[in-house]
Amino acid sequence: MHRHFDELLSDLRGSLVRMGGMAEAMIDKAIRSLLEHNAVRHDEVFREEQQVNNLHIEVDERAIQILALQHPVAADLRLVVMCSKIGGELERIADQAVNICQNTQALLGQPPLKPLIDIPLMADLARKMLRESLDAFVRQDAALAQQVLDSDDALDAFKDQIFRELLTYMMEDPRTIYRATRVQSIAKYIERIGDHATNVAEMVVFMAERTDIRHRGKLDEPTPNQQ
Repeated sequence: MHRHFDELLSDLRGSLVRMGGMAEAMIDKAIRSLLEHNAVRHDEVFREEQQVNNLHIEVDERAIQILALQHPVAADLRLVVMCSKIGGELERIADQAVNICQNTQALLGQPPLKPLIDIPLMADLARKMLRESLDAFVRQDAALAQQVLDSDDALDAFKDQIFRELLTYMMEDPRTIYRATRVQSIAKYIERIGDHATNVAEMVVFMAERTDIRHRGKLDEPTPNQQ
């Protein structure tokens, strides 16, 4: 019975890792399309989004099956519940890749506003955060999860820098507003990818340390009743 339970948990983890790998690949394809100013990869991203959606459903169904038939407790219960929540975060990351493609599509047929320097750097950081959050999940590594949380400030700084620069373009030439706001939206979607990765990291901390750090984001910050 215990071996069967371990196999169910392993399958659940495996589905999440596949989801994460697909979501990361979708981000890469979406950003490549933006930088290359073409939509050749968009159909792939849209198809993969449906596959991620299917895996999301599969994860939830497996989690419900485990809860109903195995009645896990303590650490196993936390793991199963968090797996379902992590599936939701990964599905939303895939949605952000689709959003990037849709905004790239809107920019096609128009000359590029400017060389995109910070956007690919920001996307690389967001992908790294996603990858490390899943590595932390697989290893139950709270320290690695905290590194993901610490990276969020750098991602926010990228977004703020991009917004300031594009605002300058729009103020100097109103004809750039449409293109600039689309690029701003893309930066916002990348920031949201990082937000979802930090949510996963917070769940890892909860599973590994039994400490709920939501709305705090740090392992060493006291809760109000500890002050």
